[in-house]
Formats: sequence, C-alpha cells, structure tokens
Amino acid sequence: MVLLASSGEGLQLALERFAAECEAAGMRISTSKSEAMVLSRKRVECPLRVGDEFLPQVEEFKYLGVLFASDGRREPEIDRRIGAAAAVMRTLHRSVVVKRELSVKAKHSIYRSIYVPTLTYGHELWVVTERTRSRIQAAEMSFLRRVAGLSLRDRVRSSAIREGLRVEPLLLHIERSQLRWFGHLTRMPPGRLLGEVFRACPTGRQTQDTLERLYLSAGLGTPWCSPG
Repeated sequence: MVLLASSGEGLQLALERFAAECEAAGMRISTSKSEAMVLSRKRVECPLRVGDEFLPQVEEFKYLGVLFASDGRREPEIDRRIGAAAAVMRTLHRSVVVKRELSVKAKHSIYRSIYVPTLTYGHELWVVTERTRSRIQAAEMSFLRRVAGLSLRDRVRSSAIREGLRVEPLLLHIERSQLRWFGHLTRMPPGRLLGEVFRACPTGRQTQDTLERLYLSAGLGTPWCSPG
C-alpha cells in the first residue's frame, strides 16, 4: 500500500485516515515494515507517525521490484537492471545459449522472453541519457554476441549480429514503450493524479525543485510517499 501527498501535512492526514480504516477492519499498520520518502534534490524532513511510533525516513526503497531514490535519479535502478540481466546471461550461457543445436528461433525466444524483460523491467519510467543508452547497448550486445558465438575480437558490427539473429535494437523497444506510456498520460481523464501533474502549468515564480517534483511524480509516482 502506498499513500501519496503533495506535502508532509497532507501525508500525515492521509496516514491517520488509513490507520483508522485499518483499525475499523480489525487490521493495523506494521510500522516495522513502513517507510517514508520525499522526492527532492535536497533532504527534506518528513516526520510521520502512526500512533506513538514514528516511521523511518529513507533515501531509497524498493517497490514492486523497482528501486526508487529520494533524489529522483534513475541511474541506480538502471544499474540494478543491467546487473540482474548480466546474472541471467551468466546463468544461461553455459547451459543454454551456446548450444549449437539450438535454432536461431529458439535463441531469439530466450532473448525476448527472459533476457529483455529482466533488463528492461520498469523501463517506461527511465530517463534515457547518452550514458544510459551506451550502457544498455553494451549490455544488449554482450548477450547477443554470446548467442551468436562471437566476441569483440571478431569485429562484427552490432547491426549485422542483430540482423542475423532477427532482433531489433533494444533501445527502439524502450522508446516505443515510453511513447505508449506517454499516450496513457495524455488520455487520462480529469482527476487522475498523474494526468493532472502532466498537464499542470505552474504560475508565478517556481523553484527548480518544485518543478522537478511535479514532473517526477508523473513518471515515478509521487514526490511524497509512505509505503507500508
């Protein structure tokens, strides 16, 4: 369960209401498993309590398999996904990928059904910088070269390897998914938090942190959150 609010006071109020609903249903919030986090470039204190107990405020937490950082940076999560994909590659390399009796179609299926989902989980929310693009391409080609039985010393172009294995560039797959997510945002009806943030046009003098939190909430979930 995740509670969202645009301020610490609003989040505390939502937390109290949630605690009351839980109590009415014969349940209680586990404070040992609950944390608070603020999305902001600078650390902002957000003291939240359930009854007499205060929730710990953290700089990052994992939710639904995705790592969220308080400063909004996506690099740590992308690094995790690349590491997880590398572990999959090592596991499959000797037992499956290098077997010559496997057809190109079978190897393509392994790539699409196992490796790609591991590497790109949650990619709709990634901020794809040049460094990120380079790292994703390197991870992708490391696996495809092994599938093709090649190494960097063979000096075979990446495009030729993809063509031989009949796979499209992974970055193209990521771009399409992010465009689909953009489409969902634009079609959201009035009242949906993410849609409202996406369409927001702040007036007056706005600090960079305020604008950053608004747009992070459209991609990451919310600037203020308390998972429990």
